[in-house]
Amino acid sequence: MKAMKIPAEGRSPKDIMANLEALKAHDVRWQEGRVFAYVYDAGPEAMQLLHDAYSAFLTENGLDPTSFPSCLELERDVIAMALDLHNAPVGAKGSFTSGGTESILLSVKTARDRARDLFPEITKPTLVLPETAHPAFFKACLYFDVTPVVVDVDPQSFIAIPEKMDAAITSETIMMVGSGPSYAHGVVDPIAELGETALKHNILFHVDCCVGGMYLPFARETGADIPAFDLSTPGVTQMSMDFHKWGYAAKGASSILYADGQMRRYQIFAWSGWTGYTVVNPTVMSTKSGGPIAATWAILNHLGREGYLRLAEKTQDASQKIKAAINRIEGLELCGDPPGNLFAFSATDFDIFALADAMKEKGWFIQPQFGFGPSPANIHLSVGASNAPHTDELIHDLEASVQHLRGQPGAKAAGDLPPEIADLMTLPAGQMLDAMDSVFDGNNGELPDGMAEINNIMNAMPAPVRDKVLVEFMNRLYTRA
Repeated sequence: MKAMKIPAEGRSPKDIMANLEALKAHDVRWQEGRVFAYVYDAGPEAMQLLHDAYSAFLTENGLDPTSFPSCLELERDVIAMALDLHNAPVGAKGSFTSGGTESILLSVKTARDRARDLFPEITKPTLVLPETAHPAFFKACLYFDVTPVVVDVDPQSFIAIPEKMDAAITSETIMMVGSGPSYAHGVVDPIAELGETALKHNILFHVDCCVGGMYLPFARETGADIPAFDLSTPGVTQMSMDFHKWGYAAKGASSILYADGQMRRYQIFAWSGWTGYTVVNPTVMSTKSGGPIAATWAILNHLGREGYLRLAEKTQDASQKIKAAINRIEGLELCGDPPGNLFAFSATDFDIFALADAMKEKGWFIQPQFGFGPSPANIHLSVGASNAPHTDELIHDLEASVQHLRGQPGAKAAGDLPPEIADLMTLPAGQMLDAMDSVFDGNNGELPDGMAEINNIMNAMPAPVRDKVLVEFMNRLYTRA
């Protein structure tokens, strides 16, 4: 397909919208409730409200609160609601961001700049985090010249081990990380114990609640056994929390929250040393549409605590039912003991990536994850309220697909790299990808339909090699020939 150019003459809105709708034809069909990742749907009324609120503030610019005080007022309200939900102490503050990654970037940047100010003897700052921590922390370390110190987790529960985290802390450590919950397995780290460790060493402690911040408080109200994790937990100094996940807000909507509001000043960027207008940015972005903050304010007020609790009850029921099914289906094994609506499961005697493909053929999108450390290759599910009505159908298709795959001759779990691929490991990523063209079925930069063969090869690669290949593949994928 040829690279597109700006057309010589404009097109009609009707033609353009038809074109846009056609482009979505191959996207996952999230409206059908069969997608267990990426999309968070609280129903048609909520979706329409998000659309209307977002559109009403599409042009308003959060860059300048003196010109658009509406955006400032909306952010104050939204952050106040987030702080209240997480039992923040008096004086706590926060900021609205575009997503969990930006929230985490800001938290690490704040920790680094605070250390520069208060502890100038720290010249090579480190961040101590469990191997289950989100990749955004590694991105932040790369961006801000902080060294990540990765600590093993318990191989059965996949939660952080306080004693090992303690042992990894040195005089150069500026912050420690825990998850509530971790994305991959949906388990909650022992935040209370980690908080004690942070206090003992006088370091900051970030709890990553991006995926759980708008769910765990309500899941706890349904009776789920949720350990301490919020800003009232001693030792917890900051938290990231997404609204666009189980807050059901429009993307991108997240937050970074600080128990001590004075810390937020290390996050803010100001510059007047140039010939233009003075720039003051509380977050990474400068210009930002008022749409996401307006939509977030709208959904929080629309659903209220009662609405979120109702959605959590429905979601918890569905999650418990699916987890129980996984535990009884021969050949499947739940990873750890996740208390909420995120969980992962592996295959004991067949190819888990083939199961992802088989379920996709039946119209389900479930997310395969590569093996790493103690975690085997697995499938991740993020269960939402829109998935709940389809639980029985999902379990039926899962049982049938597992039975079929286990019954195939030569069925086996993912193994070592094929010799023809292993021989390519020393090549530069571009040459390796060229040599693997037959494996990728000569798609010329397009995504293939079945991913099991590719996923098995990628899963068997050492992570650093895999990352190089993925960077090269992504670079090609986003280029129009």
